[in-house]
Amino acid sequence: MADDTDTASAIPTLEDWQHWTWVMGRAQQMLMETWADGLPKDAGWPAAAPPWGAFPPAFPAGSPMTTDPAALFSAGAEAWAKGLETWGKMIGLDPEAKENAKDRRFAAPEWQESPVFDTIRKTYLALSDKLLGTAEELDGLDDESRHRLMFAVRSFVDAMSPSNFALTNPQVLKRTMETRGENLLKGLANMLDDIAAGQLTQTKQGVFEVGRNLATTPGKVIKETPLYQLIQYTPTTDEVLGTPLVIFPPWINRFYILDLTPEKSFVKWCVDQGISLFMVSWKSADESIADATLDDYVLNGQIDAIDTVRDLLGVESVHTIGYCVAGTTLAATLAYLTAHKQQSKVKSATFLTAQVDFSSAGDLKLFTGADTAALLDEITRDSGYLDGRYMAATFNLLRGRDLIWSYVVNNYLMGDEPAPFDLLHWNSDTTNLPASWHRDYIESFYKGNKLAEKGGIKVAGTAVDIDTVKTPTYVQAGREDHISPPESVWKIMGHFTGPKRFVLAGSGHIAGVVNPPAAEKYQHWTNDEPADTLETFIAGAEEHKGSWWPDWLAWLKSQDPATVPAKGARVPGKGKLKPIEDAPGRYVKAR
Repeated sequence: MADDTDTASAIPTLEDWQHWTWVMGRAQQMLMETWADGLPKDAGWPAAAPPWGAFPPAFPAGSPMTTDPAALFSAGAEAWAKGLETWGKMIGLDPEAKENAKDRRFAAPEWQESPVFDTIRKTYLALSDKLLGTAEELDGLDDESRHRLMFAVRSFVDAMSPSNFALTNPQVLKRTMETRGENLLKGLANMLDDIAAGQLTQTKQGVFEVGRNLATTPGKVIKETPLYQLIQYTPTTDEVLGTPLVIFPPWINRFYILDLTPEKSFVKWCVDQGISLFMVSWKSADESIADATLDDYVLNGQIDAIDTVRDLLGVESVHTIGYCVAGTTLAATLAYLTAHKQQSKVKSATFLTAQVDFSSAGDLKLFTGADTAALLDEITRDSGYLDGRYMAATFNLLRGRDLIWSYVVNNYLMGDEPAPFDLLHWNSDTTNLPASWHRDYIESFYKGNKLAEKGGIKVAGTAVDIDTVKTPTYVQAGREDHISPPESVWKIMGHFTGPKRFVLAGSGHIAGVVNPPAAEKYQHWTNDEPADTLETFIAGAEEHKGSWWPDWLAWLKSQDPATVPAKGARVPGKGKLKPIEDAPGRYVKAR
């Protein structure tokens, strides 16, 4: 009796059949509408079908989809399991070998509860290990070729994870049956929206807005040039450090990574610690600055901002921070000032995940080949600037498992919206780059490593040598940084000849920097003993819980502890430079 009941309940009703037919029809309609919207205006309707054909494809009468959708899903998963298992046996895999318990792709219990999906999971993980191990041990490859091969294999195995496909992901199958396919329609709509926008959605839309709940630290834009706006922040203490601080964020990103929500804001924290703070907000490139070069970012950017603050406050020198690529440029700026005997303009320099010697630059070096250069030339030929979405896609590829495939599963297969996350909102808020300067940066710095050579780089005709820089320097690196690896950041220590302090922070390129003390997250390592290598530094380092920010503040104050009243020109608008607009300014909002 039980068997008869189960059989009867498995037979789809007319309503089931009609619903799944509607799901397939609606999916095809959405694709057709998107395709039609992309046609030139007034174009006639083509005689041929669109290139993808019918989607989903028509199923012959009597196939599993026309009788029982669950049967098709189950058959697909079983076929994958058998195929993977067969391949595993052929190459001698051990599916019961070590597993990564922290692999979030397979954390859901559905992956272990079903023998089919457990087989898929184990065999895939074993096959991945086999492929990566083979690539790593392959003979006859130089270091660069092996690096490229490892990156390619890692990208391949991440892309081919069974979690990325509907028929081999038990969570997706479960959701599909629960929603009767509505998740797939919602996911298709999400995918089409992303295709239209040219960018993968990583955070819930409409939650964050610059100036409303991001970049809200009070201040004024006190200067505007074709290249940047200069923001002066309003002091919150009665006394401030006599030597002001000028922050140079990367021009490839929006500055507010350092001024996210108030509880995460490095800017707010600095102001509350009694620092006279200025921030450069770079202009997102358009035709007006398409011809900008290194000379512009050094002379008309960093040095101009330094001189502006010195003149405004009547001080001899300023503290500086260069984050990521702006730190690279800051090194050139310091070397240029040194060559012209003007190094006293900068009291100290802090480098956040910045590289000056690119001999060990990490995975980004893989995107500096001739094929990349040809693509950049092609897509920037007409406008003269690089659409920031291309850079965002490159950075996402460096962590494809977390920054691409997890959202493919969540947004497109599960049909969910991503969670609101301020950092990922910033990550998706792309900045355009002057094409010629971007190309020169790749060729001269990443590929040529010219900044590390004496006189290898010229600024306004002056050959610069970073080995002559004696400015007191604080160097911060992220232990898990995949953009500026710590071993690459460390190389600053071998070039600058002045007093230096190196700090290794937990986490990576962003979270390792944006780590407020109140969060009590991660850790950092210091070592006051001389160290010739990063390995020596780590071997003798002392671990400290939490943020590195207080360590940096103590170091900054040690350079010049003198304070002055927070009045007059120390207050935005009270000096010779009158306010242009409220912070965060219009440059950071320009798209």
